[in-house]
Amino acid sequence: MDTLPITLITPHSGYHWDGSQQRFFEGWYYRVTLPELDQTFAFMYSIEDPIGGQPYSGGAAQILGPEDSYFCRTFADVSQFWSWGAPGGMGPLGLGHWGAAIPNRRPQFLAPTAFDQHVTQGYQGTNTWHQGHLRDPGTGQETHWRYKIQPVYAWGERGRPPRSTGGLLSFLPIFEPGWQVMMAHGLATGWIDWREQRYVFEKAPAYAEKNWGGSFPQKWFWINCNCFTNEPDLALTAAAGQRGMLWWMESVGLIGLHHQGQFYEFAPWNSEISWSVTPWGEWTMTAHNAKYAVEVWASCDRTGTPLRAPTQNGLIFVCKDTMHGRVTLTLKRYHQQGATVILKAHSHLCGLEVGGGPWQTAWVSHTSPAQDLEFSPWGLAPA
Repeated sequence: MDTLPITLITPHSGYHWDGSQQRFFEGWYYRVTLPELDQTFAFMYSIEDPIGGQPYSGGAAQILGPEDSYFCRTFADVSQFWSWGAPGGMGPLGLGHWGAAIPNRRPQFLAPTAFDQHVTQGYQGTNTWHQGHLRDPGTGQETHWRYKIQPVYAWGERGRPPRSTGGLLSFLPIFEPGWQVMMAHGLATGWIDWREQRYVFEKAPAYAEKNWGGSFPQKWFWINCNCFTNEPDLALTAAAGQRGMLWWMESVGLIGLHHQGQFYEFAPWNSEISWSVTPWGEWTMTAHNAKYAVEVWASCDRTGTPLRAPTQNGLIFVCKDTMHGRVTLTLKRYHQQGATVILKAHSHLCGLEVGGGPWQTAWVSHTSPAQDLEFSPWGLAPA
């Protein structure tokens, strides 16, 4: 395993479970985009109620493959799941789940060749490595992957310690759920076997994030792309959700851009943010602060693929995704004479999602930095 100085480890990389019997889930997301084929692979892992013996205790691996095809494998035995870290998410990124016990060996990270020799069903991943071998017993479909990852951007400016996506408040147990972009942009080299075809890639755009807590938001959407036309060093992550915060629900949105070493953050503590998202098909999000303004417009004419997510009733189909969205991104800089467009980019390989509900009509919302109670990365304080 490659080791990193603690200052370069993305916050919340480690496992958050504190060993309690309270309802808990943690989920991880790895993605690789193959621009020359106009296809994407997204790997989604989750563990629920890892104490074991609970109605929804278990793990899962979901994969969204070429043309938004879908694969899912569940793991009933939580004792075969492992992850690095300590309560609060301290420590490096590392996780895995084995489909069956290996005699005289507890679940742990294995050298890649040892993993392939001993783990017939399962996966493992770190910040620089990802591999797995899964088989769907119902369909007989198998998938196998091995690739290394070269991180380019975590969350924040290049060359500086990575930031927490939710600010310093994300280290306190007041949000449901927590969310962290682990790697806004990276380069993946390796291969993926999918439906009797091998996809080989070198320095393909890669992305990783995670979430954790007692429940998903009641309602949310997500826009993500790091494979833009003629902009190889650009990554967009935008999302909003209705989530629990202490004893009330709040709607909160965020847009983050990484481009040519710079980080442009439009967050609840520094920007006004607006969005209009239909039940499926069109996502519009805008934000501005004292220095910059951003506009994101995305659309999809595909039906989308239903995905499972941890809920109070276990892992169920509660969201819908595509990796074939179209997106246009415009970034402006304010100056004394007005505003100047400093970046305009397009892609047809954007990840789009809606989740929760209800979604009978478009979700239209506007947020600004709190006036009565200031929401900042440094804490809650009277404005």
